[in-house]
Amino acid sequence: MTTTTAVRTGLALRGVTLTYPDGESRLVALDNVELTVAPGEFTAVAGPSGSGKSSLLAVAATLQRPDSGQVLVDGVDAGTLSDRERTTLRRERLGIVFQQSNLLASLTAVEQLLVLESVRGRRPERARRRAEELLDSVGLAAAKQRRRPHQLSGGERQRVNIARALFGNPSVLLVDEPTSALDHERGAQVVELLADITRTHNTATVMVTHDRDLLTRTDRTLEMHDGRLTPR
Repeated sequence: MTTTTAVRTGLALRGVTLTYPDGESRLVALDNVELTVAPGEFTAVAGPSGSGKSSLLAVAATLQRPDSGQVLVDGVDAGTLSDRERTTLRRERLGIVFQQSNLLASLTAVEQLLVLESVRGRRPERARRRAEELLDSVGLAAAKQRRRPHQLSGGERQRVNIARALFGNPSVLLVDEPTSALDHERGAQVVELLADITRTHNTATVMVTHDRDLLTRTDRTLEMHDGRLTPR
């Protein structure tokens, strides 16, 4: 399978159900979830801890296979792919912004983006230019691009995290609680940045969050309760 020529159609979850063993029964994490996010659309999923938000992202990222239902990325049904093909799909079509930036302590901001370029097979000099341009586009000044994580603020580390997720030119961007470690002002700046990125890069963006005060820039907000996804 190759995904490099796929047309961008965004993300679709159709009738997705996910359960986990719970003693002699099973706990329902996702209950017949339906979700469609088009390119250029910024969707937030809000809900309390344990409502199923993390499970939703794991399934959408093809990191977890659902019990039933379909996960389509640019029209490709992830459930029909081998493990190797799913890895390729993630690398070429999905960008994931984790709750913790998980930056490598010994690498500069630019090097954080370059570390996987041998896998993607890009020319190093061209990749470095793109890395610098991306970091600049998310608001990290040139001087700070040469700094290591301990020399950056929490908001700056999150910007590197976002740029790293965008480096593979994904069509779907999945964002896990990006403001949880930030104060309100920096959190608002990160959400504003994600909204701008969604339009500029034409990504289908899904952000899960518990912070309802930062949702004014999203196109829509859905609520997650007990594994069920409903309009807000």
